[in-house]
Amino acid sequence: MADLSLKDVRKSFGNVDIIKGVDLDIAHGEFIVFVGPSGCGKSTLLRLIAGLEDVTSGVLSIGGRVVNDLSPKERAIAMVFQSYALFPHMTVYDNMGFGLKIAGEPRELVDKKVREAARILKMESLLDRKPSQLSGGQRQRVAIGRAIVRNPDVFLFDEPLSNLDAALRVSTRAEIAKLHRDLGATMIYVTHDQVEAMTLADRIAVLDGGVVQQFGPPLELYHRPKNVFVAGFIGSPRMNFFSTEVVAISNGSVSIRSPAFGTLQLDAGGFEQVIGGHVTLGIRPENIRLSHGEKGQFSGAVELVERLGSQTLVEAKLGGESAVTALLQGDEDCHMGEAISLVFDPVDCHLFDSNGVAFRT
Repeated sequence: MADLSLKDVRKSFGNVDIIKGVDLDIAHGEFIVFVGPSGCGKSTLLRLIAGLEDVTSGVLSIGGRVVNDLSPKERAIAMVFQSYALFPHMTVYDNMGFGLKIAGEPRELVDKKVREAARILKMESLLDRKPSQLSGGQRQRVAIGRAIVRNPDVFLFDEPLSNLDAALRVSTRAEIAKLHRDLGATMIYVTHDQVEAMTLADRIAVLDGGVVQQFGPPLELYHRPKNVFVAGFIGSPRMNFFSTEVVAISNGSVSIRSPAFGTLQLDAGGFEQVIGGHVTLGIRPENIRLSHGEKGQFSGAVELVERLGSQTLVEAKLGGESAVTALLQGDEDCHMGEAISLVFDPVDCHLFDSNGVAFRT
């Protein structure tokens, strides 16, 4: 296994810049997830690492070795794709060992590696089956096993769970996490699903427009997003955002005002905005609760109620064009069309300047 480094890596197709100067240092044995919306460049970045696309400029290193000009087979990587790409006429055993056989590995070594991979993936009883006799999750495990037998320095996963149903996604996700623990391998995983990113990653790279917006541990991105994009992308349901006006600044605090909630004072030492300037307040739905006798900060009419069992999602229309989403306890008594009063703790708020950059409150 190996560490991996990207220094000012760029990729252009003609005059179109897709990856715009990515710098990442990935340690040996880390599980890294690239996440972002469709078209953000995450799969292109993975393909650059794999050698399936050429780097336009910058330096890409694996295990301290510059690999810009090396072919995929020379990079000591193995890739698991969204499509299983299994040979339908071959057994699981033959599918997993095919690459080694083509490479001319001795039969005894192929057998040893295939059976070891099958043991790790708990697939010993499936080795004689054909792909048509397997479930979707089992087929994906065969594809992962095909990668394991190569004993690569880096595993690359390109949205491997997107073809599975919800239950299989959860179970296969757990299997991939266990595989990482068992192998201690360096893994890079691409997904658009931020739940997968949060549950699997040691660190997450959030991409947008070919730029890494933030790179860090999952909870750091959740609690301390660097900008509005990361704040809105990480977390489900999405963070609420409100345009506010700065009405007062004093040592250690700032007062802001919005039609949605009136005036709010936040701790914010060294605040650099000016009175009359506009900033954005963010508050996560799970940090909002029903008012029980206390004065509500949000008051409006319920427009949507979704009962999720242990939680209830409520959307309420506030004054003007404002609306708020709250994630409440599952047994809260809320009904469509009724008035609702909601509260939150200012300490849970996030403040962003006029450029969308987070200001630490």
